[in-house]
Amino acid sequence: MISNSNIEHRRMPLSSVHANTWFCVCVMASAMEEFQVIVHTLPAPTSGTYSILRLTLIGSEGSETPPISVNAGANQHHLLPGSACVVRVWSQVALGRVVLVRLRLEARTGFPDLDWHCRGVEVRRLCDRQEEGAGLQHQGAEHFPCCRWLRSVDGDVELRNGDMCLLNSETVQTLKDHRLKDLHTKQQHIRWRTFAEGVPHCVDMTSLKELGPNLSYTRQSPGINLQYLRGFAERAESWSSFTELETMFSHNGSQNTVAKYVQAHWAEDWFFGYQCLNGCNPLMVRQTRLLPPNLSINSDILCPFLPDGSSLEQELERGSIFLLDYEMLEGVPANVINGKQQFLAAPLVLLHLNQEGELKPIAIQLQQAPGPQNPVFLPSDPGPDWLLAKTWVRCSDFQCHQLSSHFLRTHLLGEVCCTATLRQLPEVHPLHQLLMPHIKTTLQINIQARASLLAANGVFDKAVGCGLEALPVLLSRATERLRYRSLCVPDDLADRGIHTLKHCYYAHDALRVWTALHRFVSGWVDVYYLGDQDVEQDSELQSWITEIYTHGFLQLPHSGCPQSFQTKPELSQFVTMVIYCCSALHAAVNFSQVDFDLWMPNCPASMTHPPPQTKGMLTEDEILSILPDVNSTCNLLITLFLLSQPAADYVPLCQYREPVFSSGAPRRLVEKVQAELRAISDEITDRNKKLELPYDYMSPDRIENSVAI
Repeated sequence: MISNSNIEHRRMPLSSVHANTWFCVCVMASAMEEFQVIVHTLPAPTSGTYSILRLTLIGSEGSETPPISVNAGANQHHLLPGSACVVRVWSQVALGRVVLVRLRLEARTGFPDLDWHCRGVEVRRLCDRQEEGAGLQHQGAEHFPCCRWLRSVDGDVELRNGDMCLLNSETVQTLKDHRLKDLHTKQQHIRWRTFAEGVPHCVDMTSLKELGPNLSYTRQSPGINLQYLRGFAERAESWSSFTELETMFSHNGSQNTVAKYVQAHWAEDWFFGYQCLNGCNPLMVRQTRLLPPNLSINSDILCPFLPDGSSLEQELERGSIFLLDYEMLEGVPANVINGKQQFLAAPLVLLHLNQEGELKPIAIQLQQAPGPQNPVFLPSDPGPDWLLAKTWVRCSDFQCHQLSSHFLRTHLLGEVCCTATLRQLPEVHPLHQLLMPHIKTTLQINIQARASLLAANGVFDKAVGCGLEALPVLLSRATERLRYRSLCVPDDLADRGIHTLKHCYYAHDALRVWTALHRFVSGWVDVYYLGDQDVEQDSELQSWITEIYTHGFLQLPHSGCPQSFQTKPELSQFVTMVIYCCSALHAAVNFSQVDFDLWMPNCPASMTHPPPQTKGMLTEDEILSILPDVNSTCNLLITLFLLSQPAADYVPLCQYREPVFSSGAPRRLVEKVQAELRAISDEITDRNKKLELPYDYMSPDRIENSVAI
């Protein structure tokens, strides 16, 4: 052992260190090997620490140097932001190749116990040339990236070099052991728990403090003035008139051109169909060749809404009939808001695709079971009846959009994949590095959602027809109906028959973004997996997909989720799906919400009266009394404004700050996909110039890299 009494402090110039401050510690002993170590602190204002940093080098044969203090000495208390601390280390035993650097922070008595953001460590072996005057020579530096916060409570943190590799590629037993130890440590800290029966499991944490600094983030809000909406908080009553509703809208939507367009056209049939394809929930509508057996309708009464001389059977055969089916809402208990019972419906809707490419509703049945008190509403019915029927459908769509299309398919799926990645893929695994920039933020945002939006007195409790009692019911039903094919864009669009629709801009853009991401992921897989056998033999990868199948898809065979991977194409498709759902799909279903929901009648979150059982008894003004109260309307809009604003510092799709993407094959792949995504953005911009209502939610420059809100 080398005693601390043999430590001498002195400054040492080093031209390769770009920093204002550095320190050198020389350990004096009869040494066999000598190393120069440079410890880098991130150049951010709060990244430094007063704590003592102890450092150990670990060799390929398992031998290690005694821990030394990097910032010892009376005048060297602080690891400064942007500093590079230079340490010279001698070893009395042969280390061989240095494969790990162990760091430990220890709080210093009398000083703040600050977290420290380590950028990384460089290790250079020094060799003694025998020629006269040659002195010590530097060998090439080995880099041990860190790019994370270290805390005094973390204990030992071991860094390895930045080369990504699979377990089967490891040739050093010390590194194999380190992989296992790293995963074991994370599995002790990151565990699963049941959020609700029949729903994907979540991380077993309830606060951001448990999450720690490396899995949490600060989102810079662009700043929104919501005082006007908050002023309605005490008005637990219906809107007095459409004029009053329009006044509220004008104060909040005057600068939102999409919202103003929605207000102008929300009652028109073509715009109802447009929203099925390009609104904030483009995942429900599907082509149908057969009428639902529980739709009580004589096909002849639909002929006036079809092309001259055509029948419903002919239109079904042509593929021009589409269906919305909200059967998952049947029997779901409705909320009580402001002391008033709310109501839900489970509609069936037939839509017809006309020769102009417009999708228009032609029949609406508001409940699943046919009967005399469940009439089928038609475009030829009195105007208020037909408008109310469409509004009921929009309310049902709101419930399915929020909990199935949005929360389940982006937030919960991302959290499942993130938790499984942290537990089963070590940081050195190439898929860990590829996926984490797209999924890491889901843990924090979902913990916050469960503690606020989905909790007592949150927005679901106070403003949404599907309240806290119904929430687990609907999520469980959505999970049971979830299919892996529906998460993969080419399969989903083809299965629903919307991939060729002229005016389905979501489908066009989604397919282009998916294709670019799939090429990127396939290239990444090709770099690290030479053949299918490498995929099959990657035990860490197989444990990862098993955990996702178990905790995300709840071991439901009919989900179609892979239970293992045998080929590179299977792996590439699944990883593409994860990245797409946590970036592009989230952009489509989240950032569109205020645009389509700001004019509340277009998408009410609840209804205060039951679905109508007769026709011809309603006036248009009476519709207003069925819609949400003033305070619940404004409470919901406040939440949607907060959720629909991109962060001031958001990271666009496939823009990476992590060092692994900055060189070699990863950098070339990133540059290629970024060029493809830029071309897609340019094409969408050119197309939108020709559209009355632009669709830009899937433009890559507007897609956030992960679910961060």
